[in-house]
Amino acid sequence: MASQERDPYLRPDGVDDDTVAAVGKFSEAIEWLERARGRLFDLHQMVGHLDFLVSEAAENLRRAGHPAQATLLEEEVIGRNVIEGRWTFQVVDEFDRTYYEPVKAIERRIEAEWLEGRHHVYEAELKEARRSNGRRGHESRPRASAAPLQG
Repeated sequence: MASQERDPYLRPDGVDDDTVAAVGKFSEAIEWLERARGRLFDLHQMVGHLDFLVSEAAENLRRAGHPAQATLLEEEVIGRNVIEGRWTFQVVDEFDRTYYEPVKAIERRIEAEWLEGRHHVYEAELKEARRSNGRRGHESRPRASAAPLQG
């Protein structure tokens, strides 16, 4: 047990292969959740940036003698909701509350229940199976002098 306390990636005693694989599959799904959430932040930043670019375009149109087109951009594009009643920050917040946070809580619950709260147990075992034991660059864990990982 003492070695498991030092290594947050070791499989807890009594946990079978199927359980580790199932939790590992859910962990992979969570990685896709993180990527999807990142895409929402991409959308948030892209739409915010384009809104400011449209402001510049409106200013340029006005300076170029096209006040009607400048006004059209200012009134119809700048500050427009991306979904009814929502700017992108509200979409991100709603996604977080409705989907992301509950699913992440389930991930923590499953890991606590089946893996004593350990994360990436499946991946750690995959690493052990695939690395060339004893070869430089294939070490199981960082040297003792390296900063410890927090689990």
